[in-house]
Amino acid sequence: MKNPHDIILRPVLTEKSYDQIPDRKYTFIVDIRANKTEIKKAIEEIFEVKVEGVTTSRRMGKLRRQGVHVGRRPTTKKAVVKLVPGSKTIEFFEGMA
Repeated sequence: MKNPHDIILRPVLTEKSYDQIPDRKYTFIVDIRANKTEIKKAIEEIFEVKVEGVTTSRRMGKLRRQGVHVGRRPTTKKAVVKLVPGSKTIEFFEGMA
């Protein structure tokens, strides 16, 4: 089994993600190879909460160039996690909102 901290890379701290906190939705950048079941188990294990559902989206890395050299930023995967109504909240986000 994968380490949960290898699946959940970092939280997303944007205005849109802050607006979703009252709806019990939290946003994270996750490993690009992780599936929804692995993300759900990792969140439940790390934060000791119950997850109702997971929505994921992938974002292709932007093309960047420096002179004649062309490269690409890394592709990322974002997961929006919705908690069940009876579950406790994630304390990390509570201090931010």
